[in-house]
Amino acid sequence: MVGRTEPPLLEIGRVVRAHGIRGEVAVKLVTDRTERLAPGTVLVTVAGDREVAAARPHQDGYLVTFTGVTDRPGAEGLRGPLRAPPLDDPDTLWVHELIGSEVADLDGTVHGRVTAVEANPASDLLVLDDGRLVPLRFVVGTATGRVTVDPPAGLLDGA
Repeated sequence: MVGRTEPPLLEIGRVVRAHGIRGEVAVKLVTDRTERLAPGTVLVTVAGDREVAAARPHQDGYLVTFTGVTDRPGAEGLRGPLRAPPLDDPDTLWVHELIGSEVADLDGTVHGRVTAVEANPASDLLVLDDGRLVPLRFVVGTATGRVTVDPPAGLLDGA
């Protein structure tokens, strides 16, 4: 189709090392969507597109076998980021879509723009252009270029 662009690829994890001599690799995911490692899934590696043949939990990550990778040198050649297109999930918030968005409360009061999303164990935080922080748990809706929040009283008072 003319004019159609592919969605951006998202980093879902990293191949951190080869494991053993039969082509298996140790993978550390940066997503909670473990279905990304389901057999048959195609991921983009530093060596190109690779299909997952098998995956299993191991220590703090996964051991993954890719179709066609049968030895340690082949596995070593996969070290680096693993990328995949975004999943079609209407309830998912993507950082790249939040950056630059206007933040408004339920009354329509605009509180600034998102300059970053900071990882935080309790709830990731929207960083506004004036330095204020808004936990993602208070986001109630998104639209192109706009994030609607329902914060507790006082959270967004002052700068």
